[in-house]
Amino acid sequence: MQQIFVTGISTEVGKTIASAIITEALEADYWKPVQAGDLDNTDSDKVKSLISNDRTVIHKSSYELKTPMSPHAAAERDGVKIDRLEIIEPETDNALVIEGAGGILVPLSNDDTVLDIIMPTYHVVVVSRHYLGSINHTLLTIGWLQQKGYDVSVLFSGKENPETESIILHKTKVSSIGRIDEEAVFDKAVIKKYATKFAPILRTLQS
Repeated sequence: MQQIFVTGISTEVGKTIASAIITEALEADYWKPVQAGDLDNTDSDKVKSLISNDRTVIHKSSYELKTPMSPHAAAERDGVKIDRLEIIEPETDNALVIEGAGGILVPLSNDDTVLDIIMPTYHVVVVSRHYLGSINHTLLTIGWLQQKGYDVSVLFSGKENPETESIILHKTKVSSIGRIDEEAVFDKAVIKKYATKFAPILRTLQS
């Protein structure tokens, strides 16, 4: 079964929307290992509200932290320490979409980062959104993942920027899933539209 880890080049680049689209496209299960902040409306809640299929199971996060900041700092404020060995992938016979927290080098503790919970079996989808400096952030993220031996694809988010997208694809040689445009609203219908569009390429991704 496919296991797809969704990460971003920074915060607020569209990871959760991308995760909802991929989850819907594959009718996969969804898991957010570490949630920091907004516990009344978590990323798991958002994905659940955006998908239409009745097959997806939303699995409970291993850590739910109160403060919207880096997980290691949020955990310290909550009086806990994140132990990556306690971040246990849920058992499922379905495909699984895993959404990271921030980027791959976001610290979970003084010892571990998000990269340390990305298993070798996962296919990694990097969500890249154009802003000043985003090329550098995207190349660094993909480069780290490639050096570690992961299979990587990129999913662009936001307004089209052909120069940015083409140089990223040229430099990294990764496959592009496509681009999520700016939308007036992201609701179930919009998520379904992108899920239908991206499903053929998503099904070909090998973890």
